[in-house]
Amino acid sequence: MDIHRLSGAVTLYVAQPHVAVVTIDRPSARNAVNGAVTAGLERAILDTESSNEIWVTVLTGAGTQAFCAGADLKEVTMGKMNSLMTVEGGFAGFVHAQRVKPWIAAVNGAAVAGGFEIALACDMIVASEDARFGLPEVKRGLVAAAGGLYRLPRVLPRQVAMEFIATGETVEARRAYELGFVNRIAAAGMAVETALLLASSICGNAPIAVRESLNVARQALDLTDRELRALSERAQDRIMLTEDFQEGPRAFIEKRAPRWAGR
Repeated sequence: MDIHRLSGAVTLYVAQPHVAVVTIDRPSARNAVNGAVTAGLERAILDTESSNEIWVTVLTGAGTQAFCAGADLKEVTMGKMNSLMTVEGGFAGFVHAQRVKPWIAAVNGAAVAGGFEIALACDMIVASEDARFGLPEVKRGLVAAAGGLYRLPRVLPRQVAMEFIATGETVEARRAYELGFVNRIAAAGMAVETALLLASSICGNAPIAVRESLNVARQALDLTDRELRALSERAQDRIMLTEDFQEGPRAFIEKRAPRWAGR
């Protein structure tokens, strides 16, 4: 396994065909976001988005105690808050970054504060049975300004989201799964392995079709039906120009698995 260190605190390796695993590697600090994490995640997005071979990325944190505990408060108190942000990506260089390919958060342990917001910025979440999630900012006189305040109400019933935001309390993995914002539950310490199974299922589909479909779905709550219909039609027009558009029906007729080219 060839592990690439993208910064002092983020690594990337190809775990299986077309699937990269990006790891926030600061377990002694509960994988809290500092300048090195921000630089590494920004680089990870650039590398995976530009690679023709990577179709899905799994994002996780080193160790079993925490996926990510949010901002490193040592850097915040030292006046280094700007090092935790990028112009394009926002917090951790990630939460507002434009991404075309699907990302899966594989959560072991705690995903709280900015760490939860990073997970919410992914397309899917796999959680180990001992994982927990929360936005405790209000307990410290802060607000969850990295997307949590609007992404959480999009994936939860309104009243439930309001309770979590106003109380700052955490929710356990099983309850998160029941509420619908966690896709799959894994055994303790097995979130990455379970996320890789999900990634493999995604990679069985035409990668461009997946990207075009997610592009529409990600905007489903922001645009009108008319706008979304036009967006879907343009996506279909682009898909019809690809090799994979021909390969899918051909494979079905020939009763074989499709061989996706990604173009």
